[in-house]
Amino acid sequence: MSAQIIDGKAIAQSVREDVAKKVSELKSKGINPCLAVILVGENPASVSYVTGKQKALQEAGMVDRSVHLPESTSEEELLKLIEELNNDSSVNGILVQLPLPKHINEDRVIMAINPEKDVDGFHPVNVGNLMIGRKAFLPCTPHGVVVLLEKMNIETSGKHCVIIGRSNIVGKPLSILMSSKKVNSTVTICHTGTKDVASIVKQADIIVAAAGHPMTVTKDMVKPGAVVIDVGVNRIPDSSKKSGFRLVGDVEYEGISQVASYITPVPGGVGPMTIAMLMVNTLEAALNQNGVN
Repeated sequence: MSAQIIDGKAIAQSVREDVAKKVSELKSKGINPCLAVILVGENPASVSYVTGKQKALQEAGMVDRSVHLPESTSEEELLKLIEELNNDSSVNGILVQLPLPKHINEDRVIMAINPEKDVDGFHPVNVGNLMIGRKAFLPCTPHGVVVLLEKMNIETSGKHCVIIGRSNIVGKPLSILMSSKKVNSTVTICHTGTKDVASIVKQADIIVAAAGHPMTVTKDMVKPGAVVIDVGVNRIPDSSKKSGFRLVGDVEYEGISQVASYITPVPGGVGPMTIAMLMVNTLEAALNQNGVN
């Protein structure tokens, strides 16, 4: 068996085109969806992610109110900027790029964002609403995973989904989404305290690897026909590359491709969906705040 590759890039592009069409319709009504992305410092990965978000905003026809602050910015200065953006009715979404410099408390910063503008879906109000099944901004990466499965017409109801990783950004919220009535999977979460991860993963119909370590899932851990979603993005030194590194996921791609039914590549799988869902959330915020929804 050779796995069908899930082309996250193509699916994300179709989502973004749909958003752009809706943005165009809103503009004709005098509504201009706007996102403020705040970057503090010069973390190379963060700079790259923010550049990708700015490009997506431009493509979607949204207003880009990005702010790039120096590494030395104090927590007080950042909180003051967030307050200003909270009070600016022309700004629909606020996203603070993580991680932040060590002297800034990330929890305090996330708490400061108005939940109605929290397009990352990280504020406890949105997390709580997700938990109890109320309308909320869904975290972009978990939401992107669910949309990938939907668009590929992969059956999720009654299936056993094993998620490796329990982060607040991916693992935990994805477990809630996958076990929701709409998706209807039976969910197991594996983490650093799990004994014999391999035997649990081997039972999975759907495997989501979000551990942040290369080769977390190997071919022998995957049952034939399983669906494998690789959320991991890891930099591996590679002198043949201009950048000096190459990107790999959390799974043994070549080997698993021989036994899985579907697999996401890295790059080009889940990553593009994260930005696409951010555009969806920003559009949603603009609709909500203008009473269109």
